[in-house]
This record gives sequence, structure tokens and C-alpha cells, in this order.
Amino acid sequence: MSTIVCATRGGASSLAVQQQAIERAREGDHRLIFLYVVDTTTFEGLDDSLVPAVSSELGWIGATLLNIAKNRAEAHDVEAETQIRHGVLRGEIEALLTEESADLLLLGTPRGTTRTVFGDDAIERFADSVSEATGVEVKLVRAEEVTDIW
Repeated sequence: MSTIVCATRGGASSLAVQQQAIERAREGDHRLIFLYVVDTTTFEGLDDSLVPAVSSELGWIGATLLNIAKNRAEAHDVEAETQIRHGVLRGEIEALLTEESADLLLLGTPRGTTRTVFGDDAIERFADSVSEATGVEVKLVRAEEVTDIW
């Protein structure tokens, strides 16, 4: 059984990438894991006394988003697992891909990114670097490319 990891964070691009992940999992015998990473690098400059509270709140938001994604999958007869990680985004994604022997990572693109021939966007460079480091195929999903969002 192959494993699909779908990184999610909320918003239109996350809905689109979740839809793609659910459809792919439904098409074959694929295990589906929804992932949310509380990126601790975003805490730079934050008063140290606030870090635990901010981390906890972001974890709660992540758990809520993952539960919604899991419910979407179940509504389409797909079983899904969820994982929340705390750390550096790229490192946590790469670790999960390796630990789970994943075959595919699906990433939604932030608003305002464009598909370019030369891969200029940061998300394209990020996807390429994760794929290079792990050997896992990484597919970017842009909300505007998904015409039939549930």
C-alpha cells in the first residue's frame, strides 16, 4: 500500500489540496495522512514566556484543521490519519515522509504564487528541495486549478 501525505494549513489552497489527496487515495489502495506543522521558526522575536501558549494555540488550530480534513475524507469513504508536528517545517515534512515511507507529498500553494517554467516561486523551490532530500514525488496543487471543489 502506498502512502500519500497531504500537508495542510487552512484556506482555499488547503481545501483544493485535500480534495486532490482524497481523490487520489480513493482511486487506489493508498494510505492517506494529513499533516499540520507548527513551525517553531515563526516564534523568532516572540517573548520566551509566550512561546508555550502560542505553540499550544497553533497546535489546537492544527488539530481542528486536521479533524475537518479527516471528516472530509470520511465523507468520501476514505480513511485518513492525522499528524501534528512541532518544529521546522521542512525538517518535519522530510522526517514524516521518511518515517512513513511515503510515495507522494501534496502541497497547496499560497495565494499569489504562479507556475513558472523556471521554478521561480519559493514554493516550487521548497517542493524541489524536499523531493531531492527524500526521493518522494512532490505535487503542488493550486486552488485556481481545481474547478470542482466540494
